[in-house]
Amino acid sequence: MRIFSKYVFRQAASSFLLILISLTGIVWIALALRQFNVVTSQGQDTWMLIKMTSLALPNLMAIIAPFSLLIGALHTLNRLNTDSELIVLSAAGSTVWTVARPLLLLAFFVSIFLAFVSHLAQPWSMRLLRDYLVQVRSDLLTQVIQPGRFSNPEPDLMFHIRDRTPDGELQGLIMHDARDKSQSQSYLAEHGTIVKQDGTAYLVMTNGHIIRRTNAEGPPQIVAFDKYVVDLDRFEPQDEGSGELKPRERYWDELVHPDPKSALFKRAPGQFRAEINERLVSPLYPMAFAFLIIAFIGQARSTRSSRMQSLVLTFLFAATCRMAGLALNSAVARNPTMLFALYGVPVAAIILSLIIIKRADRQRARSRILEVLSDAAAAIAAVGYRLMPMRRKPAS
Repeated sequence: MRIFSKYVFRQAASSFLLILISLTGIVWIALALRQFNVVTSQGQDTWMLIKMTSLALPNLMAIIAPFSLLIGALHTLNRLNTDSELIVLSAAGSTVWTVARPLLLLAFFVSIFLAFVSHLAQPWSMRLLRDYLVQVRSDLLTQVIQPGRFSNPEPDLMFHIRDRTPDGELQGLIMHDARDKSQSQSYLAEHGTIVKQDGTAYLVMTNGHIIRRTNAEGPPQIVAFDKYVVDLDRFEPQDEGSGELKPRERYWDELVHPDPKSALFKRAPGQFRAEINERLVSPLYPMAFAFLIIAFIGQARSTRSSRMQSLVLTFLFAATCRMAGLALNSAVARNPTMLFALYGVPVAAIILSLIIIKRADRQRARSRILEVLSDAAAAIAAVGYRLMPMRRKPAS
């Protein structure tokens, strides 16, 4: 049995790694195609594109890894049953836990991997990605915008410079920002300089004017300045939030004990609560998936139709549990009472699986008892038949 457990663990682990690498590669290609404008329109090299898309992968590992385990374990058990290995083990008297032990051990390792990704790898990658985004925004003005040409890095945002000095100073800068529908602003400055400080890029303009229009029919407002600073974080999508660290960019201690003066924490404390519990509940899903697989697929089956039906139902049920967990995580940000449902989904899946496994063991025990009783009755009948006196045949 130890040899068989090692064999099942090796087969399931290899399938899991193959599927994990394949899904990660597919997701990486999708992210690279989505962020291809970093190279085409924002003047970055291919290496910057590779780094930015790769740093976004740990954020998706909490979803990719459990499903890789699910598909790999389903494939392994289906192959074992197709090759009649489960049937032979069942006939030899082994229980479902012979197959369950290596799968649960693999699920435990996957849970540890998810905990590492959630608590360490994800915050580190998100912070580094944030630094790269600052670099891209600053390079947008210092490298991408060409003198004498109008550039539109995003809709309703236009830049124009007359010239650029060898040290990177912008001369004759014009910037028009009409992304806010309530008002449009135009900046005209003689000189502009990019300054990076505390992970944020700023555009420092000198000797210029601001033309602000809040009403299309009313006169514009003109403000003259000697020096004016524009935070380039404003050129991010408007739903990105402030310049503070987002909940997924924070380590555990920063997430559990945020600064009471933090504007982001005051505005959305539910996001911190949802992120804390998501990091705690995500390692439970590999264990829940393993128990579901053992409960529905771990038994030997002789008919192909019932086996395929169980495979499909197991995958759909596990996927529904994970999608429900993601939906409940969003609900926890709004309502803290949904925490019971958030933890209840994987725990309920494990309990349901244990009930099904226990009931199957009882049915197998009853069938074995009936087989033993029938064999004993047949043996007693045979002995009794042999002990019966032989009847004499009548004379002819």
